[in-house]
Amino acid sequence: MSLEWREQLSVGNDLIDSDHKHLIEIINLAKHGLTNRSRTELTTALDSLSKYSKIHFSREELIADAVGYGEVSHLQASHAGLLENLEQLKAEIGEVWTEAAAVNFSGFLRNWLLNHVIKEDMLMKPFLKKFSPRFDPR
Repeated sequence: MSLEWREQLSVGNDLIDSDHKHLIEIINLAKHGLTNRSRTELTTALDSLSKYSKIHFSREELIADAVGYGEVSHLQASHAGLLENLEQLKAEIGEVWTEAAAVNFSGFLRNWLLNHVIKEDMLMKPFLKKFSPRFDPR
């Protein structure tokens, strides 16, 4: 089952929301690679997920700081933890493609974005609402 963007996931900032939409696309590609047991497809998607997540997290932290969100250090720690978990799970998939590892990884991919957006990023929404949805501090 693919993840789909829903308006309830919007934090009210076009840059962050656009990043989240793109991350959903990448996660869906990774899940497709898992489902089809395509190591090439999965590896490509996971590399994209790692690279784009770093870009997104940096942008999100910059925006959070610019809008006066007081929990930027917590957000940074959460982002670091997500990246670390991603790298650990990528290593688990490695050369041994067990069903348990695939199921664990599939659940991680789904929850990784959704739990982060719902539990972490939504806390920024009241701060982001004070600015235009097109706010870009760069």
